[in-house]
Amino acid sequence: MILEQTLKQSTAAIFKEEFGVDIPLDSVTINITKKEHEGDYTIVVFPLIKISKKSPEQTGELLGSKLLEKSGVVGKYNVIKGFLNLSLTDAYWLNRLKEISENNTYGTFPANHKKVVLEYCGPNTNKPLHIGHVRNMLLGFSMSEILKAAGYDVTKVNIYNDRGIAICKSMLAYIRYGNNSTPQSTGIKGDHFVGDWYVKWNEKAKEELETFSGLTGDFDEDQKQTTLFKEAQEMLLKWEAGDAETVELWKKMNDWVKEGFQVTYNVMGVDFQKDYFESETYLLGKDIVEEGLQKNIFKKRVDGAVIVDLTPDGLDEKVLLRSDGTSVYITQDLATAQLRHEDFNMEKMIYVVANEQDYHFKVLKLALQKLGKKWADGIYHLSYALVESPTGRFKSREGKTADADDLISEVLRIAEEKTKELGKIEGFTEEQAKELYKTIGLGALKYFVLRVNPYKKIIFNPEESIDFHGHTGPFVQYTHARIKAIMRKAGETTKGFETLLWLSAVERELIIHLSEYENTVQAAAEKYDPSEVANYIYTLAKLYNKFYHELPILNAATENEKKFRIALSNETGIVIKKAMKLLGIEVPEKM
Repeated sequence: MILEQTLKQSTAAIFKEEFGVDIPLDSVTINITKKEHEGDYTIVVFPLIKISKKSPEQTGELLGSKLLEKSGVVGKYNVIKGFLNLSLTDAYWLNRLKEISENNTYGTFPANHKKVVLEYCGPNTNKPLHIGHVRNMLLGFSMSEILKAAGYDVTKVNIYNDRGIAICKSMLAYIRYGNNSTPQSTGIKGDHFVGDWYVKWNEKAKEELETFSGLTGDFDEDQKQTTLFKEAQEMLLKWEAGDAETVELWKKMNDWVKEGFQVTYNVMGVDFQKDYFESETYLLGKDIVEEGLQKNIFKKRVDGAVIVDLTPDGLDEKVLLRSDGTSVYITQDLATAQLRHEDFNMEKMIYVVANEQDYHFKVLKLALQKLGKKWADGIYHLSYALVESPTGRFKSREGKTADADDLISEVLRIAEEKTKELGKIEGFTEEQAKELYKTIGLGALKYFVLRVNPYKKIIFNPEESIDFHGHTGPFVQYTHARIKAIMRKAGETTKGFETLLWLSAVERELIIHLSEYENTVQAAAEKYDPSEVANYIYTLAKLYNKFYHELPILNAATENEKKFRIALSNETGIVIKKAMKLLGIEVPEKM
């Protein structure tokens, strides 16, 4: 970033000197040179020819020769059509590596004093976490780490959807068939225990429907005819009325679920600073709806429902309160957003929620903006696509969900199997080996999910995620372990690279990529996209392995080359570790 700014300033100075014109720095576009061309950075000449009154080639030649003469960092250049490709001097890149090595906070930006509230996970308390939650949690946690590295003050929050007909279904099935069993008495994890009763309710409802005629074939609609559904509805009304016995069971079952969730959170390495609960916020939104009515921003229809008209914004009329006065999801989210602003007074509020809710968050932001809530301008929906198995989309109602805990167990099993096959645990104690399997398995899962742009669908295959040679977490982890092995053998980290006079092509390429790490962090923060970091690390690991195979390190021809290559290895290992940490992934010291 500093280099780009320097080149822009130099270009502007040359144009001032040659043509007597001040050009804005943002009119100078600088990109990394494409691999098929020689060069490190490319200046796009086309926007400048209006000032030079010369052809793109002539303008590029003039600018290139002057930068070569005056910049102090350009070693050579070439012009291809309207593109000026600049190769910087080896001295520049050696100095750049020295700057990186002396900066312990490299890749971390100064505090910008902007507060961010980032919501992720958002589970229902009637069933276990599933693979969709896995992508959600990994995106949320990683984005919080990236934003913190970019200088933001980030608070991670969770919202529990802990009320409604679904949890009442689990409660009703438990009352009917549970025989006072508990997670402790059955040895079943709390969220699975409650989820099993949700599945049981659906099984029994389907059995009851077999005795009916004239069904639509749509279970969501047909289930409403069953006595089981009617009893669940009655239970919900009792809960809303504060019936002591119903509320006590609700609390007990929700506590079981939350205890189970916490175990999964701990294994995944995710956390939250504050929890919000739908059961505590769903009524508060009515005050905001009333505020909108008083300001004539929201309207009451003839049937009594309250709506916000978003047709001028390209949407439609959205119901905020039903005709019977009961709240809908948007009512709760209006309240929760207001509460968070009161709690944290944040500049940005990021919701990590699947793309099925794109419309919902457009409505939420617009409704709050129409109410004059200036802070609503900072609302951002980090929308992500769903995760599917190779055989199709996962479903929870039939108990066929790709359960998060089962998924974790599977990747850990495969990690253990493949690590043993490849002999990567020689000299490890049993405890160290188990820790390595966990590091590799979770690293494989996290990297596989985060390497994909959030807006793209993922077909998750656990076997494919654990490959020590592909575009995977284990490949990056093994590269880090390789570097650490070299450092142990070297017994030193002497930074003697400033004594070198020239760089090989692969050394130069590696340093250039290391110097792009800060830009990558900034881009990932601006785009809300951890895949920017994941793909950066993969390229870095590939470049290091190319360097490792092409050049001797510990057996280099000269002492200067040896010290330099050890130092270059060390800095690469440091950046890999920092970047993987932004993805929530640990890297092993050896394997």
